[in-house]
Amino acid sequence: MKYKIGSLSLVLGLSLCASRGSRISAQQAPAAPSPRQLFDQTCVTCHGNPAVPRAADPAVLRRMTPERVYETLTTGVMSAQARDLDDAARRAIAEYLGDRKLGAGEVGDAKLMPNRCQAGRVMSNLATRAWNGWGADRENTRFQPSERAGLSSSQLSRLQLKWAFGFPGASAVYGQPTISGDRVFVGADTGYVYALDQSTGCVHWSFQAQAGVRSAVTIGSVDSSARIGAYFGDMKGNVYAVDANTGEQIWKVTLDEHALTRITAAPVLYQNRLFVSVASFEEGAATSSRYPCCTFRGSVVALSTNSGLQIWKTFTIAEAPKATRMTSAGTQQFGPSGGAVWSAPTIDAQLNVLYVGTGNAYSRPVAPTTDAIMAFDLDTGRVRWVSQAVSNDAWIPGCSTPSTAGNCPENIGPDYDVGASPILTRLANGRRLLVSVQKSGQIWAHDPDRNGAVVWKTTHAGPPATAEGEMVWGAAVDGNNVYVGLTSGGITAHALDTGKQEWLTRLTPAAGRRVGNSGAVSAIPGLVFSGGWDGVLRAFSANTGQLLWEYDTMRAIETLNRVPARGGSMGAPGPTIAGGMVFVGSGYIGVRSGTPGNVLLAFGVD
Repeated sequence: MKYKIGSLSLVLGLSLCASRGSRISAQQAPAAPSPRQLFDQTCVTCHGNPAVPRAADPAVLRRMTPERVYETLTTGVMSAQARDLDDAARRAIAEYLGDRKLGAGEVGDAKLMPNRCQAGRVMSNLATRAWNGWGADRENTRFQPSERAGLSSSQLSRLQLKWAFGFPGASAVYGQPTISGDRVFVGADTGYVYALDQSTGCVHWSFQAQAGVRSAVTIGSVDSSARIGAYFGDMKGNVYAVDANTGEQIWKVTLDEHALTRITAAPVLYQNRLFVSVASFEEGAATSSRYPCCTFRGSVVALSTNSGLQIWKTFTIAEAPKATRMTSAGTQQFGPSGGAVWSAPTIDAQLNVLYVGTGNAYSRPVAPTTDAIMAFDLDTGRVRWVSQAVSNDAWIPGCSTPSTAGNCPENIGPDYDVGASPILTRLANGRRLLVSVQKSGQIWAHDPDRNGAVVWKTTHAGPPATAEGEMVWGAAVDGNNVYVGLTSGGITAHALDTGKQEWLTRLTPAAGRRVGNSGAVSAIPGLVFSGGWDGVLRAFSANTGQLLWEYDTMRAIETLNRVPARGGSMGAPGPTIAGGMVFVGSGYIGVRSGTPGNVLLAFGVD
């Protein structure tokens, strides 16, 4: 079988260790293969093939940096085998395996930037000016009270862009900015994490992780000393602690041996322990008919903040994967698998419990802990209770109908993850609720004091959710309502006590731009903020849903560090608010082929 790449033909199964065929270019259009397809089509005949034991397993290759992979293909031991690949294809494969852009270390270092902060300045006002981690608090409410927000509805008309920071070498923005004291911490797909001054945008330091950093940064004490740590994870499953004042590494640990492990969620700090959610991109790898799908299981891990030492680790699926069926292509399948945890854990200090939402299964049999809310004991990691939203949901990309061909599970599921962090909140009458939104478009309210019993659930009145999801990355609550963005375009509010819809504001993007507001929303008293796939940041009345303010980020933007930058789509991380300022990254690509960008924007009141 042959695939057409531009004007060239590529024989499926061509391998680096044997190919002497047509040159392959990652930049040819319109039908050029993706980086993952390039790797599958040119490398896996040897790498991962038991008949070629000398070829490193793909799991080993994915632990390498993109620079090392590129060097190996260009001047190293694989240069002869890779001579029929052009430079663009070599770079694409290196960046796919390395999970970050090539050469980012050469251009992204803060030492090269003209807007350096004065040396020796120490962080201040940590408690009073903060949006820490993903949800602003350990309950993941994504709500900022007045005293911390420093911004009100009456000031909204005077909100304007104060400064912008360009991410050097970045092709997308997927890190949510964290605000702590007088600093802003944010990660980039280049693997760099930056510490910036909140008011002026000058850069204090940079730190380069092994792979891209998608998780929000969490700030907190390292030990009993006065040392403050910045905690985050990367796209290779590593978790880091660095000194928040200097950017120096304190420790680094890898949380799972699976080669496709990812840390996409912000760690949560509580009582000298760091709680980390573990996810993977094995779904994507499983689109190759040669991939033995699937063996990853999501997990939650508790680490010591002082050393990174593992205290406990609990898989979301208790049963280890076992060999199941053989595909028509002769590939061994495994199960159960999946249950990735994409979002930050939620802490219930009253019950000493941690809550997470889990994703779909990748293969069969399907565990009853996928597409679910799970509660874990904070001290031991023991599962306290499980409430599954959708059963029998086995799904991987490209499988839209029931099929036994390739890796497609029999009776393909809808892919209805509980991908957003659960929100722990309290009603005016004192009753506590655990609120979650699901890709299906449903909102759930569980009773945390009755082992997760369902209090109410409601389905948003809109088009049926596809595998892309209708409610994806996160809601916000303010004591009265739960607010959530819709992939179909718009924002909706539902009463916390009943689930009744209070208002729905539909949004139409600018001509030619992508519709949707699947990114996390954020709230302050009287206002709800949302960024859209169309690149527009908006603020709405929390009472009525009326659009009150907007700013189009999709344009060229002058930056303090003199990096050429443009805004783009906003489809996952949400805006953060503290100290009278609003921060948002612009340029999220995601799985919807959003408009790329490479800029962090800081808004303040004139």
